[in-house]
Amino acid sequence: MRQNPWFESVAEAQRRAKKRLPGSVYGALIAGSERGRTIGANAAAFAELGFAPHVVGHQAERDLSTTVLGIPTAFPVLISPTGVQAVHPEGEVAVARAAANRGVIMGLSSFASKPVEEVVAANGDTFFQLYWSGSRDTMVQRMDRARAAGAKALIVTLDWSFSHGRDWGSPTIPDKLDLRTMAKFAPDVLPHPRWLWTYLRSGRLPDLTVPNLRPVGGEAPNFFGAYGEWMQTTPPTWEDVAWLRKEWDGPFLLKGVSRVDDAKRAVDAGVSAVSVSNHGGNNLDTTPATIRILPPIVDAVGDHIEVLLDGGVRRGGDVAKALALGARAVLIGRAYLWGLAANGQAGVENVLDILRGGLDSAVLGLGRSSVHDLSPEDLVIPPGFVLALGGTDADVQDAVAG
Repeated sequence: MRQNPWFESVAEAQRRAKKRLPGSVYGALIAGSERGRTIGANAAAFAELGFAPHVVGHQAERDLSTTVLGIPTAFPVLISPTGVQAVHPEGEVAVARAAANRGVIMGLSSFASKPVEEVVAANGDTFFQLYWSGSRDTMVQRMDRARAAGAKALIVTLDWSFSHGRDWGSPTIPDKLDLRTMAKFAPDVLPHPRWLWTYLRSGRLPDLTVPNLRPVGGEAPNFFGAYGEWMQTTPPTWEDVAWLRKEWDGPFLLKGVSRVDDAKRAVDAGVSAVSVSNHGGNNLDTTPATIRILPPIVDAVGDHIEVLLDGGVRRGGDVAKALALGARAVLIGRAYLWGLAANGQAGVENVLDILRGGLDSAVLGLGRSSVHDLSPEDLVIPPGFVLALGGTDADVQDAVAG
């Protein structure tokens, strides 16, 4: 009997993605670094927070909508920018369409497999993500292209220190797909005929180039060429962040903040928003879960800029908990990639529906009429749960007090 394409949880989307994808492709989605402690901690920390629901006084109508950097969104979940999405032939374009159909904002990686022009055409509310990579002139050219395509905000990601080595092994990723490479990967691919058939039906093989890093008049580099440029670029200073902010004259989100002192420096650099992030566990392993370090950052800078969160969001209840602790919205990464792998565009829409439904249930049970009404009073916060990296004990106490 054919399996129902609809799934009821992100966990089920992950199970289907693992079954459908070749091991090397699925391994690239899991990613992580070293022991993988931070990957697990990001998701597990949400389960340590409890809800304090009401029994009477529930609101018949609930408003889940908000704005992020002035852009309306149907509910406070954004598509986080993730690199080369070879899990499906339509990649980022399918994700952008799904996000548009659900009224949410699309984040597009500069390492994406689809050009920014195609993605913006599929979703006009697209934020373009940039790494500090290459020369200043090169970065200006990339920002100019994104601006000309219609990107509404810039996301700058600075939180990866290129940690290598995974205890469970790193996936083998080719730098190009030719006959020799296809023959080498056949034992991994052939046991997954549905994934292979999806590509054969589309008439094209997975594209491992990064078109958004194509130089003027040149060819798009492959993933490893782009990654090499990034690794060899001298790391940025706060003055460089201020320069980027000046070059991009629109909304500007700095992704990767985990410390109170860094959040304050980001405000000084002129950013519009920060995302509290540990790169989904792909950065320094044993970095604390982002939900633990969110409240002190909100307390320190939330009156000046918008604060978002990414890392470990798997349920609508997780979204509600982040909002209650002060986040404007959350970004999701692996969750929608599993949906894309499981069922293409419809799978991404399925994941977004799961998160919206879970968020609405939490808002209902907590007796709130809007996501903007959520507060720490709606949560059971264990002693010692909140951490203030680069802050003080007073920052923790103020954050827990709300």
